[in-house]
Amino acid sequence: MTETAQPEVGRARPRKEDAHLITGQTNWTDNISVNGLLHFALLRSPMAHARIERVDVSPALERPGVIAAFSGADLAEGLGSMPCVWPVTEDIVMPDHPPLAVDEVRHAGDPVAVVVARDRYAAADALEAVEVDYEPLPAVLDLEAALEPDAPLVHADKGTNHCYTWPLKTGEDFASVRQRAELTLKRRYHQQRLIPNAMEPRAVVVTPIASSGEYTLYSSTQIPHIVRVLMAMVTGIPENKIRVIAPDVGGGFGSKLQVYGEEAIALAVARRLGRPVKWTESRSEGYLATHHGRGMIQDVEIAATRDGKVLGLKVDLLVDMGAYLMLITPGTPLLGAFMYPGIYKMDAYDFTCTGVFTTRTPTDAYRGAGRPEATFAIERTMDELAVELGMDPVELRRRNWIRHEEFPHTTIAGLTYDSGNYEAATAKALELFDYDKLRAEQADRVARADTVRLGIGVSTYTEMCGLAPSRILKDLRYAAGGWEAASIRMLPTGKVEVVTGTSPHGQGHVTCWAQIAADVLGIPFDDVEVVHSDTRAAPQGMDTYGSRSVVVGGMAVHHAALKVVDKARKVAAHLLEASEQDLDFAGGVFSVKGSPEARKTIQEVAFETFSSHDLPDGMEPTINAEHLLDPDTFSFPHGTHLCAIEVDTETGQSHIRSYVAVDDVGRVINPMIVEGQVHGGLAQGIAQALYEEAVYDDEGNLVTGTMADYLVPSAADLPDFVTDRTETPATSNALGVKGVGETATIASTPAVVNAVLDALRPLGVTDIRMPCTPERVWQAIEEARS
Repeated sequence: MTETAQPEVGRARPRKEDAHLITGQTNWTDNISVNGLLHFALLRSPMAHARIERVDVSPALERPGVIAAFSGADLAEGLGSMPCVWPVTEDIVMPDHPPLAVDEVRHAGDPVAVVVARDRYAAADALEAVEVDYEPLPAVLDLEAALEPDAPLVHADKGTNHCYTWPLKTGEDFASVRQRAELTLKRRYHQQRLIPNAMEPRAVVVTPIASSGEYTLYSSTQIPHIVRVLMAMVTGIPENKIRVIAPDVGGGFGSKLQVYGEEAIALAVARRLGRPVKWTESRSEGYLATHHGRGMIQDVEIAATRDGKVLGLKVDLLVDMGAYLMLITPGTPLLGAFMYPGIYKMDAYDFTCTGVFTTRTPTDAYRGAGRPEATFAIERTMDELAVELGMDPVELRRRNWIRHEEFPHTTIAGLTYDSGNYEAATAKALELFDYDKLRAEQADRVARADTVRLGIGVSTYTEMCGLAPSRILKDLRYAAGGWEAASIRMLPTGKVEVVTGTSPHGQGHVTCWAQIAADVLGIPFDDVEVVHSDTRAAPQGMDTYGSRSVVVGGMAVHHAALKVVDKARKVAAHLLEASEQDLDFAGGVFSVKGSPEARKTIQEVAFETFSSHDLPDGMEPTINAEHLLDPDTFSFPHGTHLCAIEVDTETGQSHIRSYVAVDDVGRVINPMIVEGQVHGGLAQGIAQALYEEAVYDDEGNLVTGTMADYLVPSAADLPDFVTDRTETPATSNALGVKGVGETATIASTPAVVNAVLDALRPLGVTDIRMPCTPERVWQAIEEARS
């Protein structure tokens, strides 16, 4: 037996997962092929809003290779409405959401018919034969106009486009704070819609077993356990007859934190035909059918004194729900409700969120989910306040943030931040960035009237992550809990299987969970395998989203491993004829205090337990253990991001010259994986600031419907990042870990936009709507000059 010498936690190990990913041994959902497999394609509405007068699928049945075709009415009897599990208020408007439209289409891309054929190309070709008569209805696109009394309605039976209004008011009354403030600022920000671009498009395969009425559903999803529960509800198939497997999943970023109509349709078609079926979306189809992210108007008012003390904050949101409420659509903006005050102390906070239906693709969680929007608003507003006061933006933040000696600190929004050190993270970032030197260069360029201006952007952020505490989720009216499950199986040969309820799709769970278990059990890293993403092999779990994996799922692994050690201690004490209290455990070895030669490795104990020849009386022959963890609170990573950007005033082109990110994510399990998460998050945050936007025309058609129109930045468009960390361990869990998957996305967007505006303020530019494309930057400069 090999004993570990170096602790695994904190070690930059290459990911176990990568070998099969980079050698072509992956098993994406679209790779799956079974005997008798049929393929289906979906006919989608070309209109944003229309009444369905007639659907005739019979002409498609005459096409070569076509096996069956169905309208929404044909499948309606066996399918319920698609679920929304977050009804955020008692009076929320919750319209029906059929997987296949029956009477009306409400966004371009709403599916109206399904064609099943022997291959995907025959199915796709036959779609053109389906006859559909539409009666056009008015598109609903403008959020403010949609709330007017005479506005056309997305759901006429509901009598309104208003979905809900959710308020949060804490501290003093904001109106009284406004009266005593020496300065108030009002700003409006637009969070443009974003289209997720996971490397792997969505795909579904369903294989039925007719004799038992069972179904195996393969899906490129982040949430196999949640899909299983909700598919049982939508289709009426008993939950114990559904097995959900998420094979290798090529990214998600929230877009696969969803229960989609295509999954329900696949089950319905497989049930109807008794044959396995597959659906794989094309990239352009995904742009219409996969939920979008962001999409809101933010009206922000801040009250302060002339010496820079923030007194209060008022935030009013208008949020685009899209045409339907998907899994957590209404709750997504509320994940940011508690984060608009950020890291700052103040006396009053007044927040209101209003959801509005439109005839666009529904919105839902996208990397950060509410927290990037909140951080953007407060960090942009802090920069605006600094300009108004003639104060350095870093100094303004210093005067208002929570000092490290004030932790734990309960914020004005009611969250208790357990730990943090904003001073240390900012100091390190300023040093790496060479802040003073860049400010001097900036001033010189202004003095010389250089056509290429330099801007410096600041973002000092925190976020709440580890979406978990079930009691808090109950208070927020979320339908499910936030616990997570893990079990440890000690095999007779001394190897270990970790079974986790999390479902990785690029985060490195297999590696990190093996590191956690190896440290607790004192066994070699390579002796640990991780089982996940299959509801039969890992039957309990709440899956992966919201930077919850390590602080909930990883900690569940930690506690399950501790239980294994406790059980093994009983067996070892019996075998060594010692009391449990007289045993030391280190490096995977139980030894008797004072007699270190009397020893048993945990692997030896595992075999002795398997043989069961000499166990303590009354003990079951196993040292396996499981743990379900429901944390008491969130975790709160933080950091400081600084961006230096050069803007060509003659062309509007922006170029990030340097970017420094110093994050504090608590104790780090694997620095290499953390670095990868930060780099990926930066790419997506910068993309919102400079590149990406889902654009609709006046008729509700998506005009950025392909990668030729929707600009996803490549590595060539991004700078070399300078990244570092400070470490303030969380006090809310035994390992001191915090989340990291969304931090860089949350922090980077305001840092970049602040930098662009900082470069152009001497020219009179005060705001640019995201994304800050060359055209928009140039237009802003020209308008300021005129």
